[in-house]
Amino acid sequence: MNTTQDNILIKRSSKEFIDNLLNKNPNWKVLDIGCGYSAHKNATIVCDVQDLSNFYKNKNFIKLDRKILPFEDYEFDFVIASHVLEHVEDVTTFIKELSRVSSKGYIELPTVLEDNLVFENKKDHIWHMEFDDIENKLNISEKIQYLEPVITVSTSKKFSKIFRQSLVLELYWEDNIEFNLVNKKENSFQKISRFTLFRKFLSKHIRNILRKN
Repeated sequence: MNTTQDNILIKRSSKEFIDNLLNKNPNWKVLDIGCGYSAHKNATIVCDVQDLSNFYKNKNFIKLDRKILPFEDYEFDFVIASHVLEHVEDVTTFIKELSRVSSKGYIELPTVLEDNLVFENKKDHIWHMEFDDIENKLNISEKIQYLEPVITVSTSKKFSKIFRQSLVLELYWEDNIEFNLVNKKENSFQKISRFTLFRKFLSKHIRNILRKN
């Protein structure tokens, strides 16, 4: 279903925009879910599958132990789910729960490129997420490892300061989160190994040297 600019329910955004929005609304009740040790400073309630109550002594911490979030309908003014969806087994239920407990929120995800580049993502991530700018919809598919990872999470964070749009997907939503489960065939792709990448790089480098000589 096509949507017009006036009634877009989910669209690309930026963390900077979200930070400014939350700073302008200090009275909002804000949930940060699945954030680990990096909850947003404006979060009033932090929720995670780990027991981080000792870490978040200055915030209201709630441990998540089931699929259904332990909150009332539209209990929050804003909900943040940063680098969470790609880990969640029942992603459909989780997305529906986000839009149940809040009227708007922010979702941050790794792009398919970033997901394939990072070592730690290979075994921890279940889904690939891509945003359809025509339909204004989040397309979700089972993760396919297109190439062997070459960088660490810490390196990725450094890269994202320069190449953020290529490595991070930032979405703002209101009222509802439009999404679609997509079936991709892994057999139609041939994984690119680090050896192949290095060999092609080395071959090109040698050809350039020979041309100069």
